[in-house]
Amino acid sequence: MKIYSISVLRNDGGSAHPLAAEYNLAEFGYFQRSSVQEFMGFFSKTVAERTLAGQRQSVDESNYVGHVYARAEGVAGVVITDKEYPARVAFSLLNKILDEFIMRYPVEKWSGTVQYPELAEYLKKYQDPKQADSIMKVQRDLDDTKVILHKTIEGVLQRGEKLDSLIERSEELSSQSKVFYKTAKKTNSCCVVM
Repeated sequence: MKIYSISVLRNDGGSAHPLAAEYNLAEFGYFQRSSVQEFMGFFSKTVAERTLAGQRQSVDESNYVGHVYARAEGVAGVVITDKEYPARVAFSLLNKILDEFIMRYPVEKWSGTVQYPELAEYLKKYQDPKQADSIMKVQRDLDDTKVILHKTIEGVLQRGEKLDSLIERSEELSSQSKVFYKTAKKTNSCCVVM
């Protein structure tokens, strides 16, 4: 999962004009980087022009996906990622960037390019969507816990111990508890624990 570029463009209905952009082209060959950057700039400009104000969309282009969010204020954001990058995280990033951009830079400053150094930080931070997005972080933690739980259960079963035999041999359980366990097991026999 990788982000290749983040762009903020003025998009006032006609043609879009780049205001700020940041690129991550390290995986491309040295002599290819300028061409790739030019292509990504052209792609960002084109999809921003064709996205209506207030609309979000993702556009596939060979191995890349351009996630676009056009705001009613006349500004659009474009994030170009690989196909594995989660769209929800890309749109969350775009929303954050555009909110910050609109608050920091008034419309009068939207001629030419704008110095927006935070784009480089966002490009670095959001390379790993699991670190940057709190929902994905919680999901990863849950998955890790589930793996640990499965390993624990498998560890008990690998020792050849079965819960039934442990209960039968237990001296700590009363006969009433043993009967309850057997009854519950019969009642729940239709359900399988995985």
